Amino acid sequence: MASIKKDDNKQKWEETEFPLVCETCLGDNPYVRMTKEAHGKKCKICDIPFTVFAWQAGTRGRLKKVEICRTCARSKNVCQVCIYDLQYGLPVQVRDKILAEEGCKDAVVAVPQSDANRAWMTAQQERDIEQGKAIQGCVPTNSAAAMKLQSMARMEPRYERNLPKLCSFFAKGECNRGSQCPFRHELPRDKNDPLSKQNTKDRFFGTNDPVAAGMVRRQKEKAEKRRAELKARGGDGDERAVSTLYVRFTDDGSQKRI
Repeated sequence: MASIKKDDNKQKWEETEFPLVCETCLGDNPYVRMTKEAHGKKCKICDIPFTVFAWQAGTRGRLKKVEICRTCARSKNVCQVCIYDLQYGLPVQVRDKILAEEGCKDAVVAVPQSDANRAWMTAQQERDIEQGKAIQGCVPTNSAAAMKLQSMARMEPRYERNLPKLCSFFAKGECNRGSQCPFRHELPRDKNDPLSKQNTKDRFFGTNDPVAAGMVRRQKEKAEKRRAELKARGGDGDERAVSTLYVRFTDDGSQKRI
């Protein structure tokens, strides 16, 4: 390590002792054995070499590795593997969209994509992280945004995301391993399915994320369905027209007061 510290270009290389990952990516096995490789690969966001951790995600899960460095993950408060928000389990695009709609634009962290600006922001992030300010930029600053994010939160572990990848030989009808094959024997998705074209950078920057687009679409359909049900019951389609009145009776001699 002494030679690395003497090299000016390598002083920014990240060294960590444990990854920043969500419960889903860790898997259902409480006893996780990880391998650690110092400066194993470059971060897919900032291109800085960082410590790579790998482990088997559960008893039936596949081998998983961190995809981005810890500094980038903390700047957006996301998992280093799936790039989902650690607090609400939502894609970055969904979280930032809700924060912007509810008046929390200051909480949306815009990461520059040019090398020079990203290097400057990385240095600022490292300073903010040391002061405990980085994660504060990714949380709601008012109750309306917090309640909306909480209503869409997916905090229950989704271990099906850790299943092995599809076997390409099975899709061609050429796999001869049978039950011993470490890959899933299922037919692949339609090549035109947007979920089959996911990108780490798009998910991190919150642009062109098909998972986020699907969640937003389902949320809109759910809201339209609620409005249609309210209209069918004689309302005007505004959820604020539905209210609940709580009445409390108290004994005061022979009379009851509301």
